[in-house]
Amino acid sequence: MQEQTTHKPLHIGIIAGELSGDLLGAGLMKAIREQHPDAIIDGIGGAQMIAQGFTSLFPLEELSVMGLFEVLAHLPRLLRIRRAVVEHFRADPPDVFVGIDAPDFNLGVERRLKAAGIPTVHYVSPSVWAWRQGRIKTIARSVDRMLTLFPFEADFYRDHAVPVSCVGHPLADMIPERVDAAAARAELHLPANVPLVALLPGSRAGEVARLADIFIATVHECVHRRPGVHFVVPLANKIARDIFVHALGRHVGDLPVHLVDGKARQAMAASDVVLLASGTATLEALLLKRPMVVAYRLATLTYWLAKRLVRLPHFALPNLLAGRALVPEFIQDAVTPDALGAAVLNCLDDTATRQSLIAAFDALHAQLRRDADHSAAAAVLEVAGR
Repeated sequence: MQEQTTHKPLHIGIIAGELSGDLLGAGLMKAIREQHPDAIIDGIGGAQMIAQGFTSLFPLEELSVMGLFEVLAHLPRLLRIRRAVVEHFRADPPDVFVGIDAPDFNLGVERRLKAAGIPTVHYVSPSVWAWRQGRIKTIARSVDRMLTLFPFEADFYRDHAVPVSCVGHPLADMIPERVDAAAARAELHLPANVPLVALLPGSRAGEVARLADIFIATVHECVHRRPGVHFVVPLANKIARDIFVHALGRHVGDLPVHLVDGKARQAMAASDVVLLASGTATLEALLLKRPMVVAYRLATLTYWLAKRLVRLPHFALPNLLAGRALVPEFIQDAVTPDALGAAVLNCLDDTATRQSLIAAFDALHAQLRRDADHSAAAAVLEVAGR
């Protein structure tokens, strides 16, 4: 009588560090389950991953701590969680472990699991190419494969002989090549035939507080020089809205500013130009093919430290991706209403530059559209030997 072999389902460990990681993790899980529907996937994740059948050992919110002092205050708890998940995966080794973003937490987990013989993948590169490049040695000891969102990041890892796959960015798969500005304006009840600028002062309280007054003064500057231009301001959350509305109250005059709760992508799609804080929103503006002006202000001490640690010719993501000054960027003391206003009006007026910019954005969109979820799943399964 022939002995029956039992099928051992694929086991994957995942730790996602925040909400953006939860979205990446859910997409990765969905793609993996197309090939391995009975896969066991556990670790730490949020609602999106749990909806895909994920078992979370701790709430995702336990890891979502921003800022140096906040991390220090929560450090004992974070270390306790890290010990617990390492012990969990050592006791029940997965075929592969995937740390999504949260490098300060996940690289420590990955290093310990790799030392225990468990294959490891890190998804979303830390900004090691920009600062603290010595971390590349820690990364090499911790991961069997790095998955990057952007091609220039993958080039950096290849230069340092770290196994890497560029999987592209899920937003590039999600956002179509062309969006309907008229439909976006109608959805947001915005005037149809006026020049429209979207203002995105950031999502975190500190970002909005540092940029709100300057952005509103920029509105004054633009309206003074170009009567008839309108502005739409999508605000990420209640805190951001309260800060911006309070700043608006400090400025005299009735300004053509339309406030919107959330709906940042629709507001950018509706606009002719975007003035925004540096961050992921600049990638969305690029993929929506919108000319943009990028600004950023940090706390004084943070900027002083960053100037000494960061070695980059540009800070705006479109410029980093292009390897050249594609869009105007302003940082710290250079962020003034005069400078921002002139740059915004130039974007509205310069038709030739607008066309060349859209062509460059098209090329970057094509580079980043790599079916990220399935590309990441293929790399993870390869490392798992499945």
